[in-house]
Amino acid sequence: MHQARVEKRINFFVRNWTALTKSLAIRPNVIRPIGLAKRTFDIFFAGFALIVLFPLLVLVALSIWLESKGPVFYYSLRAGTGFKVFRFYKFRSMYVDADKKIKDLMHLNQYDLDRVEQKTTAGDTVLCQDCLQAGKCQYPLYGDGVQWCEKDGGYFSAANSGSAFFKIANDPRITKIGNFIRNTSIDELPQLWNVIKGDMSIVGNRPLPIYEAEKLTTDRYVLRFAAPAGITGLWQVEKRGKGEMSEEERLLLDNKYAKNQSFSNDIKLILKTIPALFQKESV
Repeated sequence: MHQARVEKRINFFVRNWTALTKSLAIRPNVIRPIGLAKRTFDIFFAGFALIVLFPLLVLVALSIWLESKGPVFYYSLRAGTGFKVFRFYKFRSMYVDADKKIKDLMHLNQYDLDRVEQKTTAGDTVLCQDCLQAGKCQYPLYGDGVQWCEKDGGYFSAANSGSAFFKIANDPRITKIGNFIRNTSIDELPQLWNVIKGDMSIVGNRPLPIYEAEKLTTDRYVLRFAAPAGITGLWQVEKRGKGEMSEEERLLLDNKYAKNQSFSNDIKLILKTIPALFQKESV
């Protein structure tokens, strides 16, 4: 009797093996190649933009150099397609010694700091909440031998709370030209060089600082890294007119783009991005 049951089960598995294992098959997140059409478009678009915008790029670089000492460009290390780490370029928009100036800006805080004692000393580096947890800066920026932090929103810690952070309104650490190029997204233009190099594409998921990318290795979010890294993408377009978008929504949109990534969809996103640039909303 026992032998008959075993034989029956074996025969069942043999006859239905394909159907039974189909749902259990491991489907890895395959990194799709950019493709000839997309790569050709990227090189043509980025190259044409760099040629047309060259006078503007020179003017911005000269303005940055004249207003404050330090490198005109800087780079941060970002994780792109397949977690490949590359140098992500931007125009510098802050003074290079911004972190050291924080204790001199205490009186500009939006909140009451009369009872707060500043933790930092003259030689200390001011860390944001994420960096404090790790004990060191997780968002370093580099330029001509100078290093500072990408978390430049004007945060500093209070000794009596350990995790309280306060924000400076109209942060004076941002240069005048820096404020302009941030508001107009001109500081992002050096990323066209990343496109020429092949680190990024015109359309794709935004490359992330390594510290953030390390937290997105779960099955729920890792799919985003199967798509090309890009200057603009699905979530930037979707945010327009929607108001605040949660981090969860943004990550799921990144996954959605990775699943449906194609050259034709990229063209549609570019056409949606152009009118979105003229809307009065900061992304």
